[in-house]
Amino acid sequence: MIAITLPDGSRREFDNPVTVAEIAMSIGAGLAKAALAGKVDGTLVDASYRIDGDASLEIVTDKHPDALEVLRHSTAHLLAQAVQRLFPGAQVTIGPVIDNGFYYDFAYERQFTPEDLPAIEAEMLKIVKEALPVSRSVKSRDDAVAFFQGIGEAYKAEIIASIPAAEDLSLYSQGEFTDLCRGPHVPATDKLRAFKLMKVAGAYWRGDSNNQMLSRIYGTAWLNDKDLKAYLTQLEEAEKRDHRKIARQQDLFHLQEEAPGLIFWHPKGWSIWQVVEQYMRRVYRDSGYQEVRCPQILDVSLWQKSGHWDNYQENMFFTESEKRTYALKPMNCPGHVQVFNHGLHSYRDLPIRYGEFGACHRNEPSGALHGILRVRGFTQDDGHIFCTENQIEAEVSAFHQQALDVYGAFGFGDIQIKIALRPDKRLGDDSTWDKAEDALRSALRSAGVEWEELPGEGAFYGPKIEYHLKDAIGRTWQLGTMQVDFMMPGRLGAEYVDESSQRRHPVMLHRAIVGSMERFIGILIEHHAGQFPAWLAPVQAVVMNITDAQGDYVEETRKSLANQGFRVQADLRNEKIGYKIREHTLQRVPYLLVVGDREKENGMVAVRTRGGEDLGSMTVSEFTSRLRNEGVQ
Repeated sequence: MIAITLPDGSRREFDNPVTVAEIAMSIGAGLAKAALAGKVDGTLVDASYRIDGDASLEIVTDKHPDALEVLRHSTAHLLAQAVQRLFPGAQVTIGPVIDNGFYYDFAYERQFTPEDLPAIEAEMLKIVKEALPVSRSVKSRDDAVAFFQGIGEAYKAEIIASIPAAEDLSLYSQGEFTDLCRGPHVPATDKLRAFKLMKVAGAYWRGDSNNQMLSRIYGTAWLNDKDLKAYLTQLEEAEKRDHRKIARQQDLFHLQEEAPGLIFWHPKGWSIWQVVEQYMRRVYRDSGYQEVRCPQILDVSLWQKSGHWDNYQENMFFTESEKRTYALKPMNCPGHVQVFNHGLHSYRDLPIRYGEFGACHRNEPSGALHGILRVRGFTQDDGHIFCTENQIEAEVSAFHQQALDVYGAFGFGDIQIKIALRPDKRLGDDSTWDKAEDALRSALRSAGVEWEELPGEGAFYGPKIEYHLKDAIGRTWQLGTMQVDFMMPGRLGAEYVDESSQRRHPVMLHRAIVGSMERFIGILIEHHAGQFPAWLAPVQAVVMNITDAQGDYVEETRKSLANQGFRVQADLRNEKIGYKIREHTLQRVPYLLVVGDREKENGMVAVRTRGGEDLGSMTVSEFTSRLRNEGVQ
């Protein structure tokens, strides 16, 4: 007798081995029809998977959190089959699931182009209508190599030949198409309905530029047409909000080939930077941080002691002088330890909190660079807290509230909290990691926070809390972090004197709220679509005249506002007022102040918003009060 335990705790018993699909049918025909796969004792399997012993089972339908992965995996095979039908001789290589979709790399006599995609997508829809059953088989490594060599799939045979000989491999077939795959897959092709091919790119075989260039076709797949349409709409909106496009329109910054991954900030863009930095500087001050400044370049011996040399050197830039090797800092933490070490501290001094707008450089691959969202040179609102173990919970809880306040001020309200746990490549032993991870859990629990855990995604020196923010069009961005580090203080000789006059290593908390200033400003640009709240906008208001007769009053008004700390421009050009209004509206300036003879005589300004709302005439003092009260200053 085989006992199957379902998610609700109920049990079903069967006399003989039974498949996931048969169990679904025993529950109901509707469930059997909806079944995409199963999850047996926590492992995803095909609906055809046969269970021969007691087990727990979840039936994976389109309501299950793992459904999308199965659908996207299967849609990749659908793409590959369609390509081989339309382009005989095309070889398939690899086709993984990625965020929001999948891709497949193909070797063919020519590169595929965007013009090929409509025909391929039409063939995919045709295969869906054929409702081809998807079946799994198992072969030894050598038999699999022979099979793929026999059907002309040299790339696939090469992949398989690199697998240990003792391993058996799973193959999936639908109609005439067969591919090596771990699975699982949907039971039949008619389960795949909501997909679209997105773009074509080049990709070297196995990522080596010495190898052949392959054609990579990207696609997206969703549970239903509604979700697919929502995603495509989000992409359209994201294109309109692209920070690089808005930066050109508003003259914020530029990038150029002579400085890959580095930014040339223009006056308006630097104005936004300064508003963010000065706001964060107040957060430092109000939260008890002392601001410090550390060198950009440090001898590699320090990075060896900190652990970065063994765990991070591939991401670092190096230089030499007088036969000494130096590294451009990728992180600020070792420098802050040096500040802490410059003098002996008592337990009464702790916690000590240092903050720095620290410039860092990381050797990111050129292909990964993306505007100011992914760069090689960046500045962090970085901070480090040196404390005792007993102080961790209070410090993490205080930071949590600081972070939420900051995100709210910049217009983010939907925030998810996650804990990134120990990676495979790390410092320290498991007991130390257990202590660090439990400290973060305890702090979040005391703050009444729910969180998700991310195994393997922590830093090499410690676990971290991550803050994931959802923007105006539903995309999620990971920003702030709080990391518990029991490793680096000891490696770099940080000590304090405890209550018993014994020297101990402090705990080091690494924290950042906005993270990379560059990336955060890029996110702000896209979140607000360039229509920044007035307190953040590079130009908060433009004062413009109707005729030359108001020129002096316009300049007087501009100076008055500027002297009060507002970012205001005057537009005295000999242009029609309608033209000026349209131009500054396109520049997304929050307030447009129009001055005619009546406004000049009465000491007033006619106020319009960039959204076209006419707020009427008001005194400069009244407008000043409105601007000052609008958000954070």
